[in-house]
Amino acid sequence: MNCPYCAHPDTRVLDSRPSDEGSVIRRRRECPGCKRRFTTYERANAEPLMVIKRSGRREPFDPNKLLRGLTLATQKRKLEPEVLYKFAFGFEDTVKEMEITSEEIGLRALAFLRELDPVAYIRFASVYREFASPEQFIEEIRRLEGGQELLQRRIEVDEPEEEMDLETAAKLGTV
Repeated sequence: MNCPYCAHPDTRVLDSRPSDEGSVIRRRRECPGCKRRFTTYERANAEPLMVIKRSGRREPFDPNKLLRGLTLATQKRKLEPEVLYKFAFGFEDTVKEMEITSEEIGLRALAFLRELDPVAYIRFASVYREFASPEQFIEEIRRLEGGQELLQRRIEVDEPEEEMDLETAAKLGTV
């Protein structure tokens, strides 16, 4: 198992134990290179989740591919790599169907990053949505700020969530 921190090719298992009623093996590992510890999860998977690409081609879901995209978006940000690892390697468990579009994977990754780190969100969005101009960055930042302001107002008022009007929904990019 490669180390998620320094990519050292050989890590040592410190502890293994069953989890989720025996359907998953949780392993605590240590890297001999950087001496950091991390957790891996091993589970049986009879049929792989299939990803439907934009071209219509199908390929098995690869959590490492998702992890690479998340890692690039969060480079030089103060985030624990284990948070990204858990999202990427737990992603398959959140999908009820046997197939998912690459677009849906991207949208779920954006939602995850939006809550985790706004800079990482903008970085990921710029690649995922193929920004071609500075104006697209500005528009996305405004949308992000508008959503955070609305959320902050709801938290401060501590009122139940109300239905959004069209203008607010447009600011959040949900229309």
